[in-house]
Amino acid sequence: IGGEGVSCGYLRQPDLTAARFLRDRFRADPSAMMYRTGDLGRYLPDGKLQFLGRSDHQVKLRGFRIELGEIESLLEQQANVELAVVSLREEVAYDRRLVAYVVPRPGAAVRKSDLRNGLRRSLPDYMLPSVFVIVDKLPLSANGKVDRNALPAPEEGDHEAYSEFVSPRTPTEKRLAAIWSEMLRRNHLSVADNFFALGGHSLMATQVIARIRTQFSCDLPLRAIFECPTIASLARIIDGGQVHKIDSDEPALQPVGRQAFQFRRAAK
Repeated sequence: IGGEGVSCGYLRQPDLTAARFLRDRFRADPSAMMYRTGDLGRYLPDGKLQFLGRSDHQVKLRGFRIELGEIESLLEQQANVELAVVSLREEVAYDRRLVAYVVPRPGAAVRKSDLRNGLRRSLPDYMLPSVFVIVDKLPLSANGKVDRNALPAPEEGDHEAYSEFVSPRTPTEKRLAAIWSEMLRRNHLSVADNFFALGGHSLMATQVIARIRTQFSCDLPLRAIFECPTIASLARIIDGGQVHKIDSDEPALQPVGRQAFQFRRAAK
């Protein structure tokens, strides 16, 4: 891909930048770059270019294209990490999430909260893995490469909060915490906990939005929980008057269903 919109490379990732970005030989500007997308393609007899699919580990999640290698590289730069692999898994229908598998250095201990905080300094929230799994070794294929299909499914204990505990303070935060507690089947929720890091997924998000619509009589868009995935940030939207108030007698599920359908189409 070339043009004015191509960036200069990945932030503090010289090796990945060198592999993905190259000089745009079709332009006179010596600083112009092209981006190697990783898509396979071929020219048809009529001169059109046909895209055939991915040739690497770039995925699309919640409408965002994500380079798994970028996340893996940042994880392996962290202290006490020997190897890291990130996979997009779908254990339940429509429940797609990023899972990071980390092999610690011999004799070293790795804290999941440190891994997440380290990534947060360089990556946007949508690129942060929802789950971190610490393993002794990664499964290998016959040719010695990581067998991503043999990576173990995350267990319940792999989901954990990654922030200091802050109790709900306002009436809105307390009502939201009750909704989350029921949906996630968790007690003692912090207002800083990330909904998706605790095991939430897109279908559960639609149910949370439906509960919010009913209890707060407001038309909160589905994207709000993806942009503001904590109790504190959602409460600020509701209390700040940034949502449209509705008649509590209106049907609650129709708008959420429509948003979920639109979201699902966008995710594809």
